[in-house]
Amino acid sequence: MTQPPQPQDGNPYAQQQPQQPQQPGYGYPQQPQAPQQPYAAFPQQQPAPGGFAPMPPAGGSGGNPALGIAVGVVVALILAWAYGAIMKATEHEIGYAAIAVGFLVGLVAGKLGGRNMAVPVVSALVSIGAVYLGQLTGLAMAYGDYVHISFIKALTDQFSLISEAWKQEADFKTYAFIVIGGIAAFGSAKKAAS
Repeated sequence: MTQPPQPQDGNPYAQQQPQQPQQPGYGYPQQPQAPQQPYAAFPQQQPAPGGFAPMPPAGGSGGNPALGIAVGVVVALILAWAYGAIMKATEHEIGYAAIAVGFLVGLVAGKLGGRNMAVPVVSALVSIGAVYLGQLTGLAMAYGDYVHISFIKALTDQFSLISEAWKQEADFKTYAFIVIGGIAAFGSAKKAAS
């Protein structure tokens, strides 16, 4: 017959526990330690006022270069027409308009295209073309009014005549505006992507 457990320290209700070695995991096999900060490898964003995490910048490295360039070309065509209309209305070239063309083309392309290095370069080239096309459009508008045809018909049907008139009227300022438009597009595309 087994004897009832003996009281410990004068307590008749206490039972003796079999001695087992202390192991982490409360009797289960040793488990690997969990990392102290399981999400430390991920970049942490501090919540903005109001408790929401900030959005990543638009057009960051995750932009779409093809989309940025395509939309930049569309904007360039619209701005070339506007630049030509300004030239016709004022009867001379305006440097700020060339800068605005470059700035806006680069801004749109950079925001949508992201940090791809091709975006600022292509934006500059597209802007150079837009300023040049704007100058031709201004001449075509003036010529179209003179012969009573639309500027599109003048630009397409009489392109060699319009181009020759541009060459004759071009001076240092004409080329400077084209270059400045390209520089403005390059700079604004880089800034918009960062």
